[in-house]
Amino acid sequence: MMMMEEGIKQKMSIPAFYRNKSIFITGVTGFMGKVLLEKLLRSCPDIKRCYLLVRPKKGQKPQERIEAIINSKLYDKLRSSMPDLKERVIPVCGDIVEPRLGLSEADEKMIIAETSIVFHSAATVKFDEELKLSVQMNIMGVRRIVELARKMKNLEALVHVSTAYANCDKESVKEVVYEPPLHPNKIIDAMEWMDKDAIQALTSKLIGSRPNTYTYTKAMAEFLLVEESAGLPVAIVRPSIVGASWEEPFPGWVDNLNGPTGLLAAIGKGLLFIMHGNVYCTADVIPVDTATNAMIAVAWHTAVNRSKEVLVYNCTSGQINKLTWGAMASCVRENFINNPCHNMARVPNPRFTLNMFWRDTMWFFDQIIPAYIMDFYLRITGKKPMFVKIQDKLSKAVTTLEFFTSNEWHFHNDNIFMLLANMSDEDRRTFCFDPRSIDWKKYMLNYCLGVKQFVLKEDIAELPRARIALQRLQRIQSLLKVVAAVLVWRLLVKRVPVFHSLWNLLLGWVQFLFMKVPLLARSS
Repeated sequence: MMMMEEGIKQKMSIPAFYRNKSIFITGVTGFMGKVLLEKLLRSCPDIKRCYLLVRPKKGQKPQERIEAIINSKLYDKLRSSMPDLKERVIPVCGDIVEPRLGLSEADEKMIIAETSIVFHSAATVKFDEELKLSVQMNIMGVRRIVELARKMKNLEALVHVSTAYANCDKESVKEVVYEPPLHPNKIIDAMEWMDKDAIQALTSKLIGSRPNTYTYTKAMAEFLLVEESAGLPVAIVRPSIVGASWEEPFPGWVDNLNGPTGLLAAIGKGLLFIMHGNVYCTADVIPVDTATNAMIAVAWHTAVNRSKEVLVYNCTSGQINKLTWGAMASCVRENFINNPCHNMARVPNPRFTLNMFWRDTMWFFDQIIPAYIMDFYLRITGKKPMFVKIQDKLSKAVTTLEFFTSNEWHFHNDNIFMLLANMSDEDRRTFCFDPRSIDWKKYMLNYCLGVKQFVLKEDIAELPRARIALQRLQRIQSLLKVVAAVLVWRLLVKRVPVFHSLWNLLLGWVQFLFMKVPLLARSS
């Protein structure tokens, strides 16, 4: 009888599983959180309620922040299909860095009594975040979530969102939780008594071969989660580089400048041209809707199977449907030439190189010098200079990503394929997270258009004007290159004897040909 019930439960569709269940979500104001909430409510419309942990920010109350999200374009489809949307989403004031998540006693009791599914995606995703804050948010936040989950009488699944790069110190990353060199508790204790200067001095030694505090604390958080969640239905989802949406709720949606999106915006505006990276290495991008679909399915599978171990799901694309950084750069250039941004500084032409000397040289000549020239022009025309500051910010942003554009990883995906195999055909269509379905050329086109529309706030209807402006910019840039080449050549001829001799030789040949051609013409 029990086996029969288990079989029936396993065959239950994902929307049916979520019916009449209440969900607790952290990180809902983040990029992935917004897409997760929208997809859950749109594809599982019988969900009872979603409790959303939100902290006040910039004078906005949690309720106001959630209202701004559900009134955005991302939720257009959902608002039209769910009139009672506002009644389904319940913002609760709190913060993962606070004891008991900063919840009021009443809110905590309500969440404990009603929640069946927990999605924990709140974290600091800043690569260069101070270690103490990273520990508080990414490690201590996990501990507080587990403490709350243990009190939930109806808990069926707790899904923790990590990153595929948590173990970027390994070339081959399996779907297991690796033991860190130092126990998380020791790091937590150290952050309690060490002052800011001591922590800063120790950070590079602690993170070791990892490039930043983000990946380091994410790895620590995974280990702490496994250790402290014994007996709870827990799973870990590790997305790689999360990019714009592939299909849902519409292609190309993105609302931040994190990761590759910031680079795309800078390239599109003609501000970024050279980056350190390997054109043959994998750009392991995963669309945000692909990642959130996986999260929803993982919660379902965790609940219906009640595995005794914490399953890890590497939600990546590189080993399944490879996109290289070189191919990505080519697509981006083509897309921004065909669909240019407004007010471009220069014509987009992104390039990668592994030679740091060449990268630094080209950065100076191709980005810094033009920035000073453009700022000089702004000054003499009475406008505020900005391009040098932009280049400073770009330099920092590009530097934080160089580790990922220059290295290659092999992410194992056994559990992802196991999960797909356990889903019905209908669920696989509704909650598609198979990277093999992604057409990268089409995806990058929509990604670039999404950056234009949703990040740079440009009207797609104005594309004809932008194309005319690009053609004008191309002509100006070509003319400037010719002028620059002539000036450099004249300088070399005047200053360098070899070039002076070469120039005289060239002039001699031209004069010789000029005299001989008429004679040859008459003789014929």
